[in-house]
Amino acid sequence: MKISYNWLKQYIDVDLDPKKVAEILTNTGLEVEGIESFETVKSGLEGVVVGKVKSVRKHPNADKLTLTEVDLGHGHVVPIVCGAPNVEAGQKVPVAVVGTTLYKGDEPLRIKKTKIRGKISEGMICAEDELGLGDSHEGIMVLDKDATVGMDAKTYFNIKTDTIFEIGLTPNRIDGASHYGVARDLAAYLNQFEKKKVYLPSINHFKTDNEEHIIPVIIKNVEACPRYAGLTISGIKVGSSPDWLQNRLRSIGLSPINNIVDITNYVLHETGQPLHAFDADIIDGNKIIVKTLNEGSRFVTLDEEVRVLSEKDLMICNEKDGMCIAGIFGGINSGVTEKTTSLFLESACFDPVYIRKTSKRHLLNTDASFRFERGADPEMTLYALKRAALLIKEIAGGKISSPVQDVYPEPFEPVTIKLSYANLKRLIGNVIPAEDVKKILASLDFEITEETGDNLILKAPLYRVDVTREADVIEEVLRIYGYNQIGINQRSNIAVNHFEKPDKEKIINQISDLLCSNGFYEIMTNSLTKGEHYGKNKAFDENKSVKLFNPLSLDLNVMRQSLLFGGLEAIKYNINRKRNNLKMFEFGTCYWLDSVNAPPQHLNNYMEEQQLALFVTGNKTEDSWNAKEQSTDFYYLKGVISLILQRIGINEDELEVSGDIGPVYAEGMKYSLNSQELVRFGIVSKNTLIQFDVNQPVYFAEFKYEILHKAIGRTNIQFKAMPRFPEVRRDLALLLNSDIRFERIKELALKTEKKLLKQVRIFDVYTGEKLGAGKKSYAISFTLQDPEKTLTDKQIDKVMQNLMNVFKDQLGAQIR
Repeated sequence: MKISYNWLKQYIDVDLDPKKVAEILTNTGLEVEGIESFETVKSGLEGVVVGKVKSVRKHPNADKLTLTEVDLGHGHVVPIVCGAPNVEAGQKVPVAVVGTTLYKGDEPLRIKKTKIRGKISEGMICAEDELGLGDSHEGIMVLDKDATVGMDAKTYFNIKTDTIFEIGLTPNRIDGASHYGVARDLAAYLNQFEKKKVYLPSINHFKTDNEEHIIPVIIKNVEACPRYAGLTISGIKVGSSPDWLQNRLRSIGLSPINNIVDITNYVLHETGQPLHAFDADIIDGNKIIVKTLNEGSRFVTLDEEVRVLSEKDLMICNEKDGMCIAGIFGGINSGVTEKTTSLFLESACFDPVYIRKTSKRHLLNTDASFRFERGADPEMTLYALKRAALLIKEIAGGKISSPVQDVYPEPFEPVTIKLSYANLKRLIGNVIPAEDVKKILASLDFEITEETGDNLILKAPLYRVDVTREADVIEEVLRIYGYNQIGINQRSNIAVNHFEKPDKEKIINQISDLLCSNGFYEIMTNSLTKGEHYGKNKAFDENKSVKLFNPLSLDLNVMRQSLLFGGLEAIKYNINRKRNNLKMFEFGTCYWLDSVNAPPQHLNNYMEEQQLALFVTGNKTEDSWNAKEQSTDFYYLKGVISLILQRIGINEDELEVSGDIGPVYAEGMKYSLNSQELVRFGIVSKNTLIQFDVNQPVYFAEFKYEILHKAIGRTNIQFKAMPRFPEVRRDLALLLNSDIRFERIKELALKTEKKLLKQVRIFDVYTGEKLGAGKKSYAISFTLQDPEKTLTDKQIDKVMQNLMNVFKDQLGAQIR
């Protein structure tokens, strides 16, 4: 939000340095994010002076150029080559001297000493478009004869400069969304040191000129529209606004449109109260009706878009049709045009929830909706209406041709709050003198209705919609008193807390460090996602998605059930930018409904679970001169999972293995512990990848983190000294039926030899016609070691013979 310092000074007598004002506003809760300068003419006409043409003669080398001598004052006469047809001796003209920068639009033009067709030129006699004072380029600008030679053009043309504050307004501080609102805060702070008041322009001279065009107002939905006021002005002339009004709007980044629209925008940014002007002659039935229309009704807005209305969208209507989406956007046929001679001026107070939901429903965000969504001041409704009406009479002419129609069936009552000095001290940590507290509250428009001992009974101003509790009042006192005035207590308080072991965050950090050291990047995706992802994928029940009642967009309308889709969106984003080799992980929470039939208010029906997701696609490493490309595969991902399990002390031999992992995967595996799923992993199915236009294989793993966390420490991680005696490796080639898994072989081997057998590994798998149907060959290594002595050949042969016998008897293996 932009605030003009010159405009601000209309409401408070202050002449502080802009940086000091910015500091005060920031400390009181209206954070100034930037300060910039504004000039009514770009560059402020710096370097442009009033000159007098002393002589004029034809350029000897160009028919359309003229040689002039121009007096710039103080006896300084310069030669200037001019191409304008209307230059004459004796004229007073604006001259851009050497070194000046002019702007035509946003394009800079720097004036240099130059030679034009062989003649020196030291400046430029300017046309009005070259100075930014108009659009004409028919000739040079001729000034009044009494203009003082050598005077700065900035002074002659009364060019105004201003300081603009960019304020980052927080959602609770809608009271500061106007110049008057900012002036109130500034005055409240300065009142601690000297008496300061804020002033609104007087409307005491407001009166009804006649009652020739009365338009009654009917509110059919009082909940959505607690107050609606309006009046009629006849005999207006729509045209351009005066310079002062246009410059005010330009200073805060608004483009002038016409005098009526400009006045409503001016009053909006002055008071914070949105207004709307209707062409009174096209209001059918000569009535204003505030109501909702039927579900599915169509309405064309000012941007020529056809909007399909909800039965919850509040509308400003005539007797036949809707004219405006209340508090948000006007209709295409009801606005003020150049032909308008009578208008109905609206000033209203709308329910924030109605406006916010309609705004989000139709993706319409306007200055009016921004304020109504957060809560307008019902007491400003009439002032803003009368203020705008008087400005319209002054600028556009016309007469006020109806009394004010003010429909306010249930006036708002101020919130009553009890403030305890003891609680003030407890929350702030310092004692603020009672007189200072009362002075600050009075400057913030809080009414003290009762004072009893340690307590104050207050009534909050209606424009402070965010102040409803004692803590809110204490915050108000503190922000004006100054956070920087609160001393730091030298006493240190230490609380002894019990932390559950193992520390959850510590384990997450350990896993993250492990993955990062293996080339993975951590990602963070939005917990809100697109509902249609779950509708298109059979692996998920779309009805179990937790839907948002008021989504920002259809792309963010449900809570995620899985980390998969967010990761695939990240993969797609990277692949589209030629980053094909990706290894990523994410810790995140997933959400779903336990039962699709339970009512929304049953909180126990909402489930959530923390998960760890791994994503691998492309090559294991980037291209290199000393290494061949090697694509990632299922076994690479399985190895990473083994690293994680090993790092946190989970023995893979204790896990139950299954191949039933669901339609998200083309193939893969699932590990369970005590019948509880720990992790499932595999290659993502093509149908799922097609949803995201990903054309390369993606390997995905999802851990149930709570199960993983509970399983930590089942196997103690111990560090031992290097063994003194050597280990021995022996290999076997086994011909087996194709349905026998390596896990079975490993299990049998470790049961057969518990003392000396340290490790069983598979290092080759072969299948082919020569082996016979339904057969495969495993090459397996066995590592043997005795911690107390060196193994003899006799011991080794005995162990290997026992293993071969077991494999033959229980697996039907043939030793090759």
